[in-house]
Amino acid sequence: MNTTQSNQSDARIVSASPLAGRVAVVTGASSGIGEATALRLAELGAKVALLARRGDRLDQVEDRVRAGGGTALALPTDVTDRAAVQAAAERTAEELGRPDLVFANAGVQLISPITDLATADWDAQIDLNVKGVMNTVQAFVPSLEAAAAEGRSADLVLTSSIAAVRILEGFQVYSATKAYVTQLARLLRTELGRKRVRVAVVEPGMVDTELPDHVTDPAASGLMAGLLSRIDVLRPEDVAETVAFLCAVPRHVNLTEITLLPTEQVV
Repeated sequence: MNTTQSNQSDARIVSASPLAGRVAVVTGASSGIGEATALRLAELGAKVALLARRGDRLDQVEDRVRAGGGTALALPTDVTDRAAVQAAAERTAEELGRPDLVFANAGVQLISPITDLATADWDAQIDLNVKGVMNTVQAFVPSLEAAAAEGRSADLVLTSSIAAVRILEGFQVYSATKAYVTQLARLLRTELGRKRVRVAVVEPGMVDTELPDHVTDPAASGLMAGLLSRIDVLRPEDVAETVAFLCAVPRHVNLTEITLLPTEQVV
């Protein structure tokens, strides 16, 4: 679904260029929350490395950043491939500078009853939502630690979901992967916080992205379609502004866990 320009404007609460001089990495940057966040971070002054599998879509995002006067580097990358993520980290450092802001956002949602035994879907979610995040952490945490040691802001932001803490029938594997991400952020904070690396997790509710389009189970598809049609759901720009805000606050402030829900969402 399309997001209107007025909706994009309504989301903006951060002004000026608080991220000037920073180098950001966004995974899942070819669409949805990742795309919106990459564009917003660039608007606020960051140089942005764009990581996702769909190179053609990344090129379009890169063009939009540059058209707005920003700097972006499209790096087609499958984050489930550890070596590919490491290579992207090296190229980012070489061409944009050492990253000090990482938004580990890539993910997939494939909902079905556990009795369907949709093992391919289970594997896809575990590979991307869990292993993809760990590969991103492995590739970029050293850079974040180095930035913090130099006295600069350093941010690791993970995308989880309200499904991490809600009991939703049919969401078993997806919810488990997102619970992993939320708990991972808490545990990473115990180690990285001492080094002045901020670790935060955002847990959105229903967002108007292409993620529900991947759901093939009729019951789950019906639930999501109903929410999309009945209530005013979140837009990717709403989540993007939240990420921008938590990265723009003073470096001694860490907004650790942020849950975003549409006002009308009660599930």
